[in-house]
Amino acid sequence: MIGLISATAAGAVARDRLAAAWPGRTRVYEGPVRDAVERAFGECEQLVCFLATGAVVRLLAPLLAGKASDPGVVCVDEGSRFAVSLLGGHEGGANALAGEVGDVLGCAPVVTTATDARDIPGLDTLGWPVEGAVAAVTRAVLDGAPVALRADAVWPLPPLPVVVSEEAGTVLSVSDRVGELGPREAVLRPPSLVVGVGASKGASVDEVLALVGEALAGAGLSPLSVAELATVDAKAEEAGIVGAAARLGVPLRTYAAEVLARIDVPNPSDAPLAAVGTPSVAEAAALAGGGELLVPKRKSSRPDGLPAMATCAVVRRAPRGRLAVVGLGPGARDLLTPRAKAELRRASVLVGLDQYVDQIRDLLRPGTTVLESGLGAEEERARTAVAEARKGHAVALIGSGDAGVYAMASPALAEASDDIDVVGVPGVTAALAAAAILGAPLGHDHVSISLSDLHTPWEVIERRVRAAAEADIVVTFYNPRSRGRDWQLPKALGILAEHRTASTPVGVVRNASRVDESSRLTTLGALDPTTVDMMTVVVVGNTAAREIAGRMVTPRGYRWQTEAAK
Repeated sequence: MIGLISATAAGAVARDRLAAAWPGRTRVYEGPVRDAVERAFGECEQLVCFLATGAVVRLLAPLLAGKASDPGVVCVDEGSRFAVSLLGGHEGGANALAGEVGDVLGCAPVVTTATDARDIPGLDTLGWPVEGAVAAVTRAVLDGAPVALRADAVWPLPPLPVVVSEEAGTVLSVSDRVGELGPREAVLRPPSLVVGVGASKGASVDEVLALVGEALAGAGLSPLSVAELATVDAKAEEAGIVGAAARLGVPLRTYAAEVLARIDVPNPSDAPLAAVGTPSVAEAAALAGGGELLVPKRKSSRPDGLPAMATCAVVRRAPRGRLAVVGLGPGARDLLTPRAKAELRRASVLVGLDQYVDQIRDLLRPGTTVLESGLGAEEERARTAVAEARKGHAVALIGSGDAGVYAMASPALAEASDDIDVVGVPGVTAALAAAAILGAPLGHDHVSISLSDLHTPWEVIERRVRAAAEADIVVTFYNPRSRGRDWQLPKALGILAEHRTASTPVGVVRNASRVDESSRLTTLGALDPTTVDMMTVVVVGNTAAREIAGRMVTPRGYRWQTEAAK
C-alpha cells in the first residue's frame, strides 16, 4: 500500500489525482501532518508526501530503522514539478515509484542513487540476496576500478560493466557456496538449490527447518540460494513442510507419486513406498527438475532417540538461460512498449539486424554485448540468440513490428528447445500502425499475407490470396514489391479484382510511424503498383469497406448501425 500525505490545497489536488489513478493501491492519510506521516510510515510499504523535502526529512528522522525495513519515500513539491526519491531508492522501491508518480502527474523524477544515475544495475536490485561488501564493490564498478568476477556458472543477469581483473582486490562472486568473504568482496546468491523434503504426519516446522539447515551447512551451501522446497503431492498440506517453506520464503513444489517413482535415486526405501506410493520422496522430489545431487537423503535427529520424522536431500540445478524475443514496433519510439524497453535493459546480450540495433542502441545498459548482422542473416541471428541463451545469458533478440509476425520469433523458436526460458514481448505490427493511419480498415475480419516468395512458393501464396478474395476478407499485403520482384502485387490485385469492384478502397502506407511516413487512399482499380516498395503496406478493403471523410472504414456490422442506416 502507498500512503499519501499532503498539507496544502495544491498538494491535496495532486494527491487526489494520484489516488484516482491508482485505486486500491493507495491510502490517503488525513489529520495533522506529523501524525499522518507516522501512521503511514508504520502501515505502508511506500509513501508519497506532497511536502517539502526538508520537512519530510525532519518528520522521518526519528522513525528510521534501517534500509531493509524502512518504506520507500517520494516527495512531490507544491507545484508538482518534481518527484524526489528521498528514502529507500532500491530496497523501498522509491526510485521506480518516483518515475511512476512522474508519469501520472507530469513531473520530473529526481533520482540521486549513483547506480541509477549511471544506468548501472545495483547489486541489490537484481532480485537475488547479496552479502558482503556491497558498497565497496558497487563503488569500484562506478569508478571503473578493476574487479575480480568469480562465478560458479553463467546466470542470466543484466549487464554489469565490470573491469575484470583476477588480480584485483575487489571481488564480486556469484555462488551458492559459503565461505569466508574478503574485506572487499560481495557475493550474489543465485537461486540454484532445490531441497527435497519428506515428513511423517505431524512433523514440526522446527524439525524440518533444523534438518534443512544441517544439510546445507554440512555441504557448505548457503540457505539464501534455496529456490524451492519439493515434496510429493500427498504432503502438499503437511504443516511442517508448508511452514518450513514459508519460513524460508520459498515456494513449495509438489509432484505426483507416480512421477517420483520413476526417478532413479541412490537411497530408495520401502517405507515411503507403502505410505505414499513412491520409494523416494526427498531425493526424487529434489531431482524431479533435473540437476546434481549434492546431499543424499538424510534424516532428522530427535531428542531421546525418538524416530526421525523428516528427511531431506539437496540438488543443484544448472542455470537456465533466458531468451526474450522483442518486437520494436514500426519505428516510432513512442510505439515501443514499456515491456520491450524493460527487456532491452535486462539483456546482457542483444542480437539483431544492424539497422534495428541502431534504433534502440541508446536504450541499452552499459556493458551490453551487441551481436549485429546485416540483411539476409535471419538464420544466423536466430541460431546465435539461442546459442547465447544456452550459455546461460539473458538474451534479447529484436525484430521490427511484432517479432512473431514475419519476423525473428519463428526461426528462433524453431531452434530453441526446453533447456532455456523463452519470453515473447509483443510489438505494434506494421499492419496495425498502417491501419491506425488510414482510419479503421481492419474493423472486421482481416488477414495478412506476405507476397515475398523467397521462402514460400508463389503457388502457396496465390492460393491464400484467392481464398481471402473468395471469403471477402480485408487483406493487408506485407513485402508487396521490390526491384527484383515486381509482378506479384499486380497478380494478387488481379485475383482480388475478380471478387471486388474497381471502386474498392485501398490504403497505401509507407514507413508507418517514421519521420518520412506517407499514406494515401486509392481504389483497387486505380492503384499503381509501381508506387509501392518493400517499405510499404497495402490494405485492400472487402466489399463493405468505404471511404468516409477521407478515411478508410470497414463496418463492423453492428445491428444498431444497420438499423440507423435504414
